[in-house]
Amino acid sequence: MTTLAPPTRDEGVRQHSHRAGPPADGGVKARTRRLFTGPPDDPRWARPALWAVLVLAVGLYAWNMSSITGNTFYNAAVYSGTKSWKAFFFGALDSGSFITVDKPPFALWVMGISARVFGFGTWQLALPMVPLGTGSVALLYRMVKRDFGAVAGTIAALALALTPITVAITRDTNPDPVLVFLMLLGAAGLMKAVRGGRLMPLVWSAVAIGFAFNTKMMQAYVVLPVFFLVYLWAANASLGRRIRNLAVATVALVASSAWWMVVVDLWPASSRPYIGGSTDNTVWDLVIGYNGFGRVFGESSSAGGAGNGASFGGTASVYRMFNDIMGGQISWLIPFAAIALVGGLVLRGRAPRTDAKRAALMLWGGWFVVHYLTFALAEGTFHPYYVTAMAPGIAALAGIGGVMLYRAFREGSAAKWGWVLPLAVAVSAVWAVVLLQRVSGSGTLYTVAEIVAGAAGAVSVLGLLAGRFLKRQRLLGFAALAAVVALLAGPAAYSVSAATTASNNGTNPTAGPSTGGGMGGGGGGAPSGADGRTGSAPTGTGGQSMGEPPAGANGSSSSGSSTSESGTEASGAESGTQSSGGQMGGGAGGGTQVSSEMITYLEKNQDGATWLVAVATDQTAASIILESGEPVISMGGWSGTDNAMTLTKLKSLVKSGQLHYIIVSSDGGQGTNSEITAWVEANGTAVNSSAYSSGSTSSSTGLYRLDASDVG
Repeated sequence: MTTLAPPTRDEGVRQHSHRAGPPADGGVKARTRRLFTGPPDDPRWARPALWAVLVLAVGLYAWNMSSITGNTFYNAAVYSGTKSWKAFFFGALDSGSFITVDKPPFALWVMGISARVFGFGTWQLALPMVPLGTGSVALLYRMVKRDFGAVAGTIAALALALTPITVAITRDTNPDPVLVFLMLLGAAGLMKAVRGGRLMPLVWSAVAIGFAFNTKMMQAYVVLPVFFLVYLWAANASLGRRIRNLAVATVALVASSAWWMVVVDLWPASSRPYIGGSTDNTVWDLVIGYNGFGRVFGESSSAGGAGNGASFGGTASVYRMFNDIMGGQISWLIPFAAIALVGGLVLRGRAPRTDAKRAALMLWGGWFVVHYLTFALAEGTFHPYYVTAMAPGIAALAGIGGVMLYRAFREGSAAKWGWVLPLAVAVSAVWAVVLLQRVSGSGTLYTVAEIVAGAAGAVSVLGLLAGRFLKRQRLLGFAALAAVVALLAGPAAYSVSAATTASNNGTNPTAGPSTGGGMGGGGGGAPSGADGRTGSAPTGTGGQSMGEPPAGANGSSSSGSSTSESGTEASGAESGTQSSGGQMGGGAGGGTQVSSEMITYLEKNQDGATWLVAVATDQTAASIILESGEPVISMGGWSGTDNAMTLTKLKSLVKSGQLHYIIVSSDGGQGTNSEITAWVEANGTAVNSSAYSSGSTSSSTGLYRLDASDVG
């Protein structure tokens, strides 16, 4: 007779787990229960902890959403897309499709669909960013947990959810949350392809990056060298198969990236909008110029356009991420992530080539390093919120490195690992205190965070050393928990501030208290209004909170100077100047002002024209579109330098009755070009302010009326 030995403890656990699992057919009740409790082999706390992190993320991203102003530039383009499918497809600023925004339209499509379903307003535009931002947190958790366990996944997810700049930009209508989510989808497909060696996950990874390209162009490609290296090195397949799969995925990448660009550039230029930001009315020029080399090299790049040297995150250098502007937005966990990356790679140094853990470290470490170097050294236009794309790499390394260093510290020899984890915690905690010292006096929230970071950091370091010396596992666990508190106290304070303080700066959102003007490098002047170009952003009426749709959306015109629900001027802070009397500071040429009274006058005298008025820049056009609901021509794009309007084109629009009014200025700044200005002044009829503003003295406004009879 054969005697069966009783199962070992580990075998018993596995058997119990199998018995406790859902039935083989995965019944609805079992799947629902598992949604909230997690797989049977997960710790009991893991799934509830994930749900807590996701609820926290939703709360931070969606709190008081009606107070969000958003980026009026993109808001206007989305509104125009709700009025015209042509404008929707091309990403035109106006529903008449005269000129596009300076980005591909995928993020506009996402917001536009929400606006078509729920109606137009800022919260409807910002609404998709909440599930996208939360989805990024969930994706990162799943990827990190897959290789390093629930503790690492939870820490990574929490770190990403509490990244201050990520909270700030997710509460906005800029395209970056869409970009990050798509890049993480690409990373998930890549790692699945690495583990299995199969082709299709790699193809889907490439497609995700292609859609990311159609969100912010070349920024989506920053991670591509890392993706290629990780797959080529670690994929579970022969070298020949790896090379073949990469070649096929590259074809998928090119196709998914270029389809919109090819369609637009092959479309007859006469029947589509001008490509805003380009120098030759092609998307290709926008890719390699303003949204390509121009971002990295600025105006020194032969492909870069004017205005590409403005930095709102300080001077380009390897220390940029730690300066007064950027430090509180992204740098809290950088010291820990850097140490964790090195330590993790050393620990996995002798693993097989196909080791999934080392591949994950290569992915997240490469993600962090290439983004850091790109953003830190970029000489072109740079906004703080760009670095939200770096946050997943930092957060993943914090979770992965924290767990790996903790295990090595607890189990390894003192000579090798007795100092690494305490050092990483100490350096990061000290840096957190330094960052919070920079904003001392800005509020109780930051003072409390500084005390917590300092005290918890000291407790953690001392607890780790004492626990190791005394061999007390519980003390080590308590010290590790204190480390998490110390390292996330500062980001939490900034994130809570970003979520609960109404912001008027939808074009350049940041978290926490102001620590600097943001200009460095080659830039100067006011902050940029859209995703890149310099110049005065509109103030006053155009930057409304859009709690109510513009006139074109519901038939009622807005009145006076619009304010956000917080009672502050909705966009005056964007340009650094405060408007008065309900006027919008004009990019429409130097000091020209466009008042609400002028807009009302234009509406009453539109006389069937397609466009309400032509102005010099996108900022002013966007403001008028959002107030009036009518199409407005931006003749010069964001900075006023685009060659979208020519004299021949202007004459054609006037002669056909599609345009009657134009605002010109020759007093310097972002004015209309001299040829157009001279012709309009010679042939048009000047409209004095007395025509629409009662009680004011008659004065020149730069507004001219043109009719078909004026075209010779």
